[in-house]
Amino acid sequence: MNLQTTIHSPISVSGKGLHTGQQVTVTFEPMPANSGIVFLRDDLPGKPTVKATPLTVFDTSRGTSIKDGDAMVHTIEHLMASLAGLGIDNVLVRTQGMETPILDGSSRIYVEMLKEAGIQELDERKRVGMVKKEISFSIPEQQVELTIRPADHFKMTVNVDYGTKILSAQTAVLDNLQYFYPEFYNCRTFVFLRELQFLIAHNLVRGGDLDNAIVFVDEVPEKQVLKQLAEFFQKDNIQVTPDHVLNNTALRYPNEPARHKLLDLVGDLYLLGVPLQAEIIANRPGHLANTSFAKKILESDDFFVTFL
Repeated sequence: MNLQTTIHSPISVSGKGLHTGQQVTVTFEPMPANSGIVFLRDDLPGKPTVKATPLTVFDTSRGTSIKDGDAMVHTIEHLMASLAGLGIDNVLVRTQGMETPILDGSSRIYVEMLKEAGIQELDERKRVGMVKKEISFSIPEQQVELTIRPADHFKMTVNVDYGTKILSAQTAVLDNLQYFYPEFYNCRTFVFLRELQFLIAHNLVRGGDLDNAIVFVDEVPEKQVLKQLAEFFQKDNIQVTPDHVLNNTALRYPNEPARHKLLDLVGDLYLLGVPLQAEIIANRPGHLANTSFAKKILESDDFFVTFL
């Protein structure tokens, strides 16, 4: 019999929020069966909580953010992906700020610390989400389409195409959620240099540094631009590599961007509160599409939850 899980003991991690730049600590604590994933704002009066569901999503502009009354938590997708990838059904996430730490831009540190805390089986049967027939969500003008269809096991395929020579069509496939670790958990977020310059200019990436993102360069910048970036990130030297990325990091996989988009989708779909036994195909996914898709699935008569 497959049983629900939580973590064996509390564990904490600290880091900067990507967009707020605030130093924050999150602590994962065990929860009983059928609790789901619940965030608690330790820094607010009354310590309000918000449950991670598609219905509590209120912002997807630069990540997935949830809110219930005074309780608001930004950029939860990498944390959620770590829980989904490890099959953790129930946990309390205590946070002392409004945004989770970006850490290295992937789920790696979350996964490693949760494995260190240990996974504990509970006394209730594990549930799984399934669909009776195909459900789709699309944004035609952006060539975005996400589809879930019946299957006897989990499979997710993500296709991305950014229309540039340095980052064109890529595909990532996850045939079993058990392979999230070690094949996808450490794939980092990415940004084009032109987007990074916009975020910096508008003070929207106050917690960003060159340790938590891959920066793709589709047009070689002037030396003055690289000098300004080095000053902003407090680095001695920034250059563009032959792979058209800033020299802060090397790709972990040739298709790391597609793998990261798959990681994001795993996290966003875990808002449904259960692992999925279905096939998911996503073309050009993003947080708005992912969470809208999750809400459509949740509200569909063709979606149902049963025991695994």
